[in-house]
Amino acid sequence: MTEQKDTDVKQVASTPSEKRAHEPMSVSRRSLFIGVGSTAALLGLGALRYVGHTPVNRPPGGQDEAALVSACIRCERCYEACPRKIIVPATIEDGLLGMRSPQLDFSANYCDFCREENGGVPLCTQVCPTNALQLPADAVLGNPETGERGNVIIGIAKIDEYSCLAFRDTGCRACYDACKYDAIRLEGTDTNPRVYVEADKCNGCGACESVCKSLSAGSIVSGATHRAIIVEPVEAE
Repeated sequence: MTEQKDTDVKQVASTPSEKRAHEPMSVSRRSLFIGVGSTAALLGLGALRYVGHTPVNRPPGGQDEAALVSACIRCERCYEACPRKIIVPATIEDGLLGMRSPQLDFSANYCDFCREENGGVPLCTQVCPTNALQLPADAVLGNPETGERGNVIIGIAKIDEYSCLAFRDTGCRACYDACKYDAIRLEGTDTNPRVYVEADKCNGCGACESVCKSLSAGSIVSGATHRAIIVEPVEAE
């Protein structure tokens, strides 16, 4: 009789709440706590701003990627001020922290540093309220009228020879004709020349990319998502 009472007492003591207290933490809860802890550690180290962030082509004065992402308030004034409408918001695919910050889209036009519209002073830098777009004190901007490259380098053009029409003996030289800085050279025969980028002359203005015919001509490889010549950003050291 005594043994039966002791058994009943033990069973009463083992309530559901006590059982849960002794059960191992579920995988989902454990993952949650690990994730929160990792995020806190990244914040403490100041590393979160670089997680999942892809550098993109920035307007003049925005080449310091970290400074731009930190200072930009996404006010969109630079989009509105750009006379050629080549400043567009970065998307989430470019990185969460850089989303809706300004990037350059050369699909229809290029950057001449507002040479025609504002005497060579980029309007985007003038309207930026936080200096996220700020030219260095010694800035020398590219001048397409004289072919002067300047020292503000937006990016460097790169050619994909696999999809470039010039490497398919079509005689295409659209990028060469569009370049104002002699940054593209021709090699080969007069009728079917190959095109190559002179990196030390290129400032990333995007004129070559804006006229590339590789996509519109329908002669590129299946599945291509960009033109055969594109401007790639140069990250600040």
